[in-house]
Amino acid sequence: MSSPLPSSSPASVLDLAPVVPVVVVDDLADAVPLARALVAGGLPAIEVTLRTPVALDAIRVIAAEVPGAVVGAGTVITPGQVGEVVAAGARFLVSPGWTDALLEAMRASGAPFLPGVSTTSEVVALLERGVREMKFFPAEAAGGTAYLKALAAPLPQARFCPTGGIGPASAPDYLALPNVGCVGGSWMLPKDAVTGRDWGRVEALARAAASLSAGGTCR
Repeated sequence: MSSPLPSSSPASVLDLAPVVPVVVVDDLADAVPLARALVAGGLPAIEVTLRTPVALDAIRVIAAEVPGAVVGAGTVITPGQVGEVVAAGARFLVSPGWTDALLEAMRASGAPFLPGVSTTSEVVALLERGVREMKFFPAEAAGGTAYLKALAAPLPQARFCPTGGIGPASAPDYLALPNVGCVGGSWMLPKDAVTGRDWGRVEALARAAASLSAGGTCR
């Protein structure tokens, strides 16, 4: 990561919680109550993906109206988006992959960032550029826990947030790995709960996710 979070937060997004919710906001009216439910359930780091027209506004209102939320932007794929999301209030950045131009923009923003990788060469290239914390994506399709376990011995300095195809059953296996700080997922946000605005259910699922660790026990 390029810089620490504010002093009131841990120095790394990877250490905020065992699970980072990956959030797609379709209706702006859902952004604040959804984020409040996640925070109440013990998941303060919230990745709002830039996949919908209201994503920037969702980041803005969560940052302004949800105390305790550490809202970040996901699916950041262009240098131009970096400035937009930071201006909206994003406190960390996540990309599915990276280029030198995107990496330079994320580093220059001063916000912590997790560039996406799926190959050993990409990991080595980022380490060469001074980046040690990364998103492993798409985790399950790219080799899952076996791949990350194989990376740990030759590249122990790299730490990951695996995202993509991970659920409550597989998350503890990822969290058991020495090079995994947290996992990303959206299982605590089932579509019917969000569309039905059942925020109590979201909070309960978030609380269960927040209790996950290696072996499935509370951290």
